Amino acid sequence: MSKIILKNVRVSFPNLFKKGSFNGEETKYEATFLLNKEEHEDSIAEIKAQIADLVKVNLKGAKVPADKLCLRDGDEVEYDGYAGCYSIKCSTKKRPIVIDRDRSPLTEDDNKPYGGCYVNASIDLWVQNNAYGKRVNSTLLAVQFAKDGTPFADGSTGDVNDFDMLDDDDMFA
Repeated sequence: MSKIILKNVRVSFPNLFKKGSFNGEETKYEATFLLNKEEHEDSIAEIKAQIADLVKVNLKGAKVPADKLCLRDGDEVEYDGYAGCYSIKCSTKKRPIVIDRDRSPLTEDDNKPYGGCYVNASIDLWVQNNAYGKRVNSTLLAVQFAKDGTPFADGSTGDVNDFDMLDDDDMFA
């Protein structure tokens, strides 16, 4: 495994306090981190170099298609905020450490981290070579909230004033 510390990256699709679900089944804790191509040039180069080394050593230099790598070019994805970035999707079966700026633990009730904020993250790269194929994956180890950012979701919520008061005459209208 190759541990990497990502600094001041945006987080997308964070499932840090509850496992995500697929077909109604809980799967993994996960998050996708966005590395701006200009601001995180060194981190992107480090990740690419470690991926190349892992493939060379563990897969004997086999060609691994881009869709089998945890690092992807955000310009090829149609998600809000991904353009001009690389994305790296990380997951884990064990709940990751999630802390605030002062390193105190965060809970889901703290409402951070959220999609669109900035975080620091600790991740591990590793090679998969089994019946499910050859790929390079990333394990999520820990996340530290760094600063607020524009949320990816529109953030709109319902309000009691969205509705009129109803009386019994309205029940069958």
